[in-house]
Amino acid sequence: MRPTWTPKPGDRMVRHPRREELRPVTVTVETRKVNSRALTSPLIVIYVFAGLIAAATLLLMLPFTHHGEGATPFMTALFTATSAVTVTGLTVQDTPTYWTTGGQIILAAIIFVGGLGFMSLATFALVVAGQRVTLSQRLLIRESLGGDLLGMGHGGLVRLTVGIVIFAVGVQLLGFVILAVRFWFLYPPERALTLALFHSISSFNNAGFVFFGESAGMGAFQMDGTVIGVTAGMIFMGAISYGVLMDVLLNRRFRLFGLTTKLVLTLTAATILIGFGIFMTFEYRNPQTLGPMPVSQKVTTSIFESVSGRTAGFTTFDYSETEHETNFMISGLMFIGGASASVAGGIKINTLAVILVAVVSTIRGRDSASAFGREIPSEQVRRALVLGAISTGIVFTIVVALSISDGDHDFLFLLFESVSAFGTVGLSAGITSFLSQWGQLILVAAMFVGRLGPFTIGLAMAQKGSTDMYRFARERVTIG
Repeated sequence: MRPTWTPKPGDRMVRHPRREELRPVTVTVETRKVNSRALTSPLIVIYVFAGLIAAATLLLMLPFTHHGEGATPFMTALFTATSAVTVTGLTVQDTPTYWTTGGQIILAAIIFVGGLGFMSLATFALVVAGQRVTLSQRLLIRESLGGDLLGMGHGGLVRLTVGIVIFAVGVQLLGFVILAVRFWFLYPPERALTLALFHSISSFNNAGFVFFGESAGMGAFQMDGTVIGVTAGMIFMGAISYGVLMDVLLNRRFRLFGLTTKLVLTLTAATILIGFGIFMTFEYRNPQTLGPMPVSQKVTTSIFESVSGRTAGFTTFDYSETEHETNFMISGLMFIGGASASVAGGIKINTLAVILVAVVSTIRGRDSASAFGREIPSEQVRRALVLGAISTGIVFTIVVALSISDGDHDFLFLLFESVSAFGTVGLSAGITSFLSQWGQLILVAAMFVGRLGPFTIGLAMAQKGSTDMYRFARERVTIG
């Protein structure tokens, strides 16, 4: 008796070559995972920020967001949205007079999201919703937030992200309370609370957007120690990074700090002192800036301008009236920016520190870069050098492009605006609103690249590459 069979899932019928009956043949279907370069971590971040800018542009184009009839002009909305998402602060319209309260609320929300970072907020939302954070997301968070600074493995990254969100919100609430108390004596209650909230968000996120209606902007509070002090303090905490602050709070002694913390604190103090020296040297007798002030106010104003001018863009005087030497030197500080994994832009203090350590170590004849009794891996030295070189090339390209589109402006002012846009600082020599549409588009690209460029370049280099299977013969090149 011929055996019988029962078809199973995956079987199909084929005819035997010499017989008429049908026989089952099991077919195995292979599924292959398609790896798309478009979905790699650095590109995901670019897509997310581009989407945020597009959404913010559409929101700011709504008629109710600005004073006047009709929709907001596209170029104005695009420039402002890019400046807010990248927490730069450059504007083509005066923020308190052009935008309505609704528009300013949208701006504040955009600044909050852009400064804190989409990945932090997204991870925080996943945790709150009880969702699982994948390994690839954890790797991205680790690279973007500097989780290794606190010795956290992949399992602690979600806790780190939640801590960053809570810390950022807490600091901004504290700043809001202090500023609200101060503004309560200067403005009507509702206006005082609104200004305190907006200014707190803009200060901590180093955005540089000023919501005061006074024509002098921050200059109206030049002698107000509370407003200037709180603003400077929040700028500093936003630009120093959560990891560094936690390291300081947990260990409390300099010798116990990690190498990153030591380098960031040392270089930050050095750049603030350099900025202070620049203002006191070149602006001390300038009648348009520090000249009329008493010595004590010259000191406090110079400190504030040094703290803010590096990363935030708040200013108490007009940079179109400062000396050329000041603008040139401050451009260098804006190019450096704040600490990695902070809300600040620029190539970052960490990058500069690694480059300087490598240079000093080479001059001293050492085979490896080392500082504070610790050796820096050669891989990180190469990353820092590449990042610095590429960023310098980007700024050079931006300046050349602006010189072509808007060559009628002073070259030093074009350089100043270019570095301010790339460093996402927001200081202006007063020519941004007078640039052509091509010039403004160039600055839009500069802000976008400046916000994401150093991060994505570093993230791409951090991903594991292929190991060289062979090496070429070594030959020396004449240098110097």
